[in-house]
Amino acid sequence: MFKSFVIIIIFINTSIMADTIPDFDKLWDYNNPAETEKKFREVEDEIKASGDTAYYAELLTQIARTQGLQMKFDEAHRILDDAEKLLKDNQHRAQIRYLLERGRTYNSSKVYDKARELFIKAYELGLKTGEDNLTVDAAHMMGIVEKAEESLKWNEIAMKHAEQSKDEDAKKWLGSLYNNTGWTYHDMGDYNKALELFERNVIWHTQRNTKQGLSIAKWCVARTLRSLGRNEEALEKQIELSAFNREIGLDEDGYNSEEIGECLLALNRTDESKPYFKKAYELLSKDIWLQENEKERLERLKKLGE
Repeated sequence: MFKSFVIIIIFINTSIMADTIPDFDKLWDYNNPAETEKKFREVEDEIKASGDTAYYAELLTQIARTQGLQMKFDEAHRILDDAEKLLKDNQHRAQIRYLLERGRTYNSSKVYDKARELFIKAYELGLKTGEDNLTVDAAHMMGIVEKAEESLKWNEIAMKHAEQSKDEDAKKWLGSLYNNTGWTYHDMGDYNKALELFERNVIWHTQRNTKQGLSIAKWCVARTLRSLGRNEEALEKQIELSAFNREIGLDEDGYNSEEIGECLLALNRTDESKPYFKKAYELLSKDIWLQENEKERLERLKKLGE
C-alpha cells in the first residue's frame, strides 16, 4: 500500500511539473528574433531543470533558429551541437526539430547541399513517426531549397499533407505554402498562376484575420499585378495596402513604399516616385539580410530617391 501511495505521489508531481513547464513555442515572434531569443533565455533554466531533456533539446533548436535569423550562423551551429548531445533514439520530435534547424542554418548560410540532406531526413522521420506538423515543415523547406519544377513538387507534397492532416498546426502551414508556391511560379515567369495562388492566400489569411500575414498576402497580389503589366491596378492596391497597414497598427513598410515607387516609375510619374523610393531606402537599408544579399537593389533605391 505504501508503494502504491508513492507511485501516486510521483505521478501527481510529474503531472504538475508537466503542466507548469513553459510552452516556449508561444513566445515566437519571427519578425523579432532578438527579442524572441531573450524570451527563450528567460525560460531556459526552468526548462533545463525540469529534467525533460527532449523538451530542453527542442528549446535549444529554437534558440539556434533565432541566431540563424540574426545571421549568427556559427553561434547557431554551436547551440545545435549542444542540442544534438542531448538527443536519444526515441525522442523523435526533438530529433526532427534538430534536423530542421540545422538544415535551416545551412540553408540561410547558402550551404544548400547539407541543408537538402537534413530536410530530407527530417521529412522521412516525420512521416515515419506521424509528426504531421514537422513533416509539412520539412517538405516546405525542401520547396525553398529546391528550384523550379522540383520546388513545385515539394510544395505540392507539403500542401497535400497540410490539407489532409487532422493536426491544426499542420494546417497552419497552408498560408506559407500558398505564398512560397506562388513565388516559385513568379520566378518561373508564370505570373497568372502566381496571381491565382496569391489570391487564394489573401482569402486564407482573411478568413483567419491574421493581420500581418494578410498584409503580406495583399502585397504579393499587387506585386504580381505589376509583373503582369497591370500597373494602375498594382498602384491602387499598394496604396490601399498602405492604408490597411495603418488601420491595423503595423509599422510603415519599406517594401510597400518601394512598390508604390516602382508603380509610379512604370507609369512615368518619376517625380512622384522619388519620396517613396527615399522612404523605402531609409527603411530597407536597416535590414541585415538585404545588406548582405541585395546591395545593388538598395543602391538603386538610394539613387531613385535622390
